[in-house]
Amino acid sequence: MAGSTFGNTFKIMTWGESHGKATGVVIDGCPAGLDLKEDDIQSYLNRRKPGQSEFTTPRKEDDTVEILSGVFEGKTTGTPISLIVHNRSTRSADYSQISNVYRPGHADYTFDCKYGLRDYRGGGRSSGRETIGRVAAGAIALKILKECNINILAYTKSIGSVSIDYRRFNSEEIFRNPLYMPDTIAYKKAAWLLEAKIQEQDSIGGMIECTIDGMPSGIGEPVFDKLDANLAKAILSIGAVKGFEIGEGFNAARLCGSDNNDSFLLNEQKNIIKKTNHSGGVLGGISDGSPIIFRAAIKPTPSISRNQNTVNKNNEEIDISIGGRHDPIIVPRAVVVVESMAALTIVDLLLSNMNARMDNIKNFYNFSL
Repeated sequence: MAGSTFGNTFKIMTWGESHGKATGVVIDGCPAGLDLKEDDIQSYLNRRKPGQSEFTTPRKEDDTVEILSGVFEGKTTGTPISLIVHNRSTRSADYSQISNVYRPGHADYTFDCKYGLRDYRGGGRSSGRETIGRVAAGAIALKILKECNINILAYTKSIGSVSIDYRRFNSEEIFRNPLYMPDTIAYKKAAWLLEAKIQEQDSIGGMIECTIDGMPSGIGEPVFDKLDANLAKAILSIGAVKGFEIGEGFNAARLCGSDNNDSFLLNEQKNIIKKTNHSGGVLGGISDGSPIIFRAAIKPTPSISRNQNTVNKNNEEIDISIGGRHDPIIVPRAVVVVESMAALTIVDLLLSNMNARMDNIKNFYNFSL
């Protein structure tokens, strides 16, 4: 299977299936000398793992990570880092009834069209458990960024029709509620909405917003490897994401140039800054030094117990009610996945950018200028 690798300089390859023995990731290109232990990674996996609230699947998995290579005496060695998470709570029998059925909203039909066979146990490679490898690798990328004073924060902006009020925005509240919403009132309203959808045997989607602070200007390429283009690919590669926008995003289509343009000015230190940030921190595919702000639209969980129409491999039209253990909403567990993919993108571009200028090379190797 092609397409399981992400990145150019800081590369990752995820592997494993939802109901296989394990899932994991191999990271190549991580600099040597980074302090790294399993707890650094585990804290992020804990945010992604199932069974944490009434709004996530009851599947119980510790999602305990083990470092297999690339770390010696608590520091990265510069060699490939291999991470593994064993699947402990597989109930594959739950999926035997849909082995020959194409579930609405899932990749069952397209997988069969491409490969002629599929692992129907929980979706196999198309399962949300594939994101374990992304989050594990993202934890390392986030640790690198913190040493560079670059901070990434993702949170739930909206669930269904319930959206946060920025006047009540409280970053500390994000980790106090199971929906990762920075607005207590919005969280309570969203919780009521979710409880109603659970009773209706239905699911719902939402929006995740992500901010990246501390980015230097000049990161990203002007053509195919634009910073915003790479972010878009990274975020849209997450299975449940159906939309991506940065800065004003789709709202820019309704603005005039005089409204959408960000005026430049000088601060007290005579540094160039922008008066506004409609661009979302990226101009011409390159970071402009402002906070990067983007949003990801997350679809409703496709596995619902409500009756749906579909077709089986025998070309028979049938009805289906999906059993098993599923999230009524994907958004909360996807927050850390969005954060991780953003970190992987930024680290990759930071490392790739080191050869963009001759003076960078001379300074790095201490050659006389």
